[in-house]
Amino acid sequence: MKVLVTGAAGSIGRVVCLGLVDRGHDVVGLDRLPQPSGEDGPWYALDCTDPDAVDAVFAEQALDAVVHLAGHPGEANLPDSLTSHVVTTGALLDAMVAHDVRRMVYASSNHAVGRTPRRDLVGVDARPRPDTFYGVSKVAAEALLSLYVDRYGIDAVACRIGSFLPEPETVRNLSTWLSHDDCVRMVDAALTATAPGFAVLYGISANTRAWWDLEPGRVLGYEPQDDAEDWADRIQPSPEDDWDAAHVGGPYATATFERPALDRP
Repeated sequence: MKVLVTGAAGSIGRVVCLGLVDRGHDVVGLDRLPQPSGEDGPWYALDCTDPDAVDAVFAEQALDAVVHLAGHPGEANLPDSLTSHVVTTGALLDAMVAHDVRRMVYASSNHAVGRTPRRDLVGVDARPRPDTFYGVSKVAAEALLSLYVDRYGIDAVACRIGSFLPEPETVRNLSTWLSHDDCVRMVDAALTATAPGFAVLYGISANTRAWWDLEPGRVLGYEPQDDAEDWADRIQPSPEDDWDAAHVGGPYATATFERPALDRP
């Protein structure tokens, strides 16, 4: 498949671009930043909030799918959050419809359900309970995907990403970790699943202590191979562990909006 990856210069984007190439896909990178040194392939330096610039990319490239990873990864005010995550998604979806591109894989977030109290395994049928404006924007973007699936018959998979890290760093991460290799497996499965329509999956590894149900991803062909438990003996308990485990969104769920933007996954 020829795949446009937005946010291709970001931490997830760089891993996904290389991983998709390894799996035989042709990757077109898009980011506001220049192409990282040492990386090859088509690259567009532009902002996804510009619909004309986005449309021009689709007109130039015969794309099969979009992996939308672009967006501010932390908390911001409501207008900026909606612009970063919803307006960009809308511009890409409009270009997809105009140029008959039939598949989007979207980087949603566990923070779409972040205010869910930590009790039982959380499924994709849990009601949206965003923990921040960031989480609100992810819920809104998922709703926009659903609209375009119903209205235009495209396929869209929203991946509610957990803690994307080289290895788990906290007790919470033992439940929420998404390894680099499993992230690529997840995106590849979402790209190649047969006729998913609108689907949601939780983007975590096969963690023994998982807080989210992996079965919806497995239905689409996502079979994670890594387990955060392999790092459990290296992680020291912290006074923040109980606070982090009160809600599935961790520190986002109880932070006030006046605090500086959080950068913990």
